Amino acid sequence: MLRVGLTGGLGSGKSTVGSYLRELGAQVIEADEMGRALMEPGQAVFAEIVRVFGPEVVAADGRLDRARLAEFAFRGGRLQELNAIVHPAVIEQQRVWMNEIFARDPSAVAVVISALIFEVERDTRARGETDGLLADWRRRIDRVVLVTAPDDLKILRYVNRLGLPDDRRAAADARSRLAHQIPDAIKATRADYLLENHGDKQALRAHVEELWRRLVAENNKVSPRGSLE
Repeated sequence: MLRVGLTGGLGSGKSTVGSYLRELGAQVIEADEMGRALMEPGQAVFAEIVRVFGPEVVAADGRLDRARLAEFAFRGGRLQELNAIVHPAVIEQQRVWMNEIFARDPSAVAVVISALIFEVERDTRARGETDGLLADWRRRIDRVVLVTAPDDLKILRYVNRLGLPDDRRAAADARSRLAHQIPDAIKATRADYLLENHGDKQALRAHVEELWRRLVAENNKVSPRGSLE
């Protein structure tokens, strides 16, 4: 079995890479999807967010007001508080998911798409946590694939994806989120494989196919770090 973390900053194109890997035969799941499910009413994560941030983060329909919560987290300087609630639960869900995949197919390649693989480790250690699920979760991943793109292109993709009438506000939101993420140049020194995504889908697909061949060949064996630049 091979456990792969697929990461990249906001707007890098990691979801596109994940979709290609799924087509090629990988088992793929997105951390964001897990997080959204855990933040639904009735979940322990939902209840803890409301307890910590207050009832004002609950919308009229009883679900979380994500825009309001993001305001608290990113502009109010409380991102660490939110991450400390959500990340442990998401990582535990990832562990359970991988165990289920490998129980069915011991030779599977399981890919978790997560924007914050390195940030989770950084922020956990910044809080003084040196043990436990969060602090050592990078060691639970056999290979990390980093998808990179210029920041201007990331911001443009984010703005286009949201489709909001006020592009300037969306761009400012993108810059705020990127500011909380570790720069690609630093992540690249710790990743096992690099994929550059400048918008040429045909070239990206070719790189992903080569990546897939390497991941299958490794089959959870240690090998030198590689680059697909």
